[in-house]
Amino acid sequence: MRTSIFDLLDRKGKLPVSMLTAYDFHTAATIDEAGIDMILVGDSLGNVMLGYENTLAVTVDDMIHHGKAVCRGAKNAFVVIDMPFMSYQTSVEDAVRNAGRIMKETNCQAVKLEGGVEYADRIKAIVQAGIPVVAHIGLTPQSVNAMGGYKVQGRSLEQAKKLLLDAQAVDEAGAFAITLECVPAALAKMITYQTKALTIGIGAGNGCDGQVLVYQDMLGYNDGFIPKFVKKYADLHSIMLDAFKQYKQECEQRSFPAESQTYAIGDDVMQELFEVEVRR
Repeated sequence: MRTSIFDLLDRKGKLPVSMLTAYDFHTAATIDEAGIDMILVGDSLGNVMLGYENTLAVTVDDMIHHGKAVCRGAKNAFVVIDMPFMSYQTSVEDAVRNAGRIMKETNCQAVKLEGGVEYADRIKAIVQAGIPVVAHIGLTPQSVNAMGGYKVQGRSLEQAKKLLLDAQAVDEAGAFAITLECVPAALAKMITYQTKALTIGIGAGNGCDGQVLVYQDMLGYNDGFIPKFVKKYADLHSIMLDAFKQYKQECEQRSFPAESQTYAIGDDVMQELFEVEVRR
């Protein structure tokens, strides 16, 4: 049976929740088979799937396209889909409309949006419309230009107070979970104790109620920059690169396809075909 919002909330302060990103059917199905509790169709697809410099160019249509595929692949995991840049910032009405469209067209179980106090009214309205919400505070990639880059948030007293207020605001607005990105571990642990919502950390220490990673990062899918908070559980880049190089070499040497990858035809058929061609 599919993991429900009540299953997840029942684990707060008990058994930590696991979450990974996915953007396509096959990856979602594999993550689901592994028993991961939650799948996030993140707007990080802009970086890791579409090759953008950041997440800002991602559209609602992009999220729906990838979200549909993921929801078809995940039979048990709880699927959350990001609301992309400018899909909720403009107004409460736009926020509800776009959240509703994402849920209706993908069959996901929740949406996620970035921001704290300033977007609590959007969260409240979306929840009142019957759509579960995951909030996202700390480092919020959609605000990367305003933040001056990808930096740890909450280290100063002023920033820490702001994050506590943000967490309280989204919790009271009805978010059932809060993603804490690049937040000092001690502060994340404090937020976890002070909120009813599940806290899901990414670069926020192991005191949160759960953890999330971008699957390409944790699998070593590329050899580019990897954030400090990522643990590489595999090195798929090297495996894929070696396989691609071997394939190229075997193509050039005509050792692929070998007989075992080739379909046969009877000699009598070929002889008859040859004779027909000769008579022409």
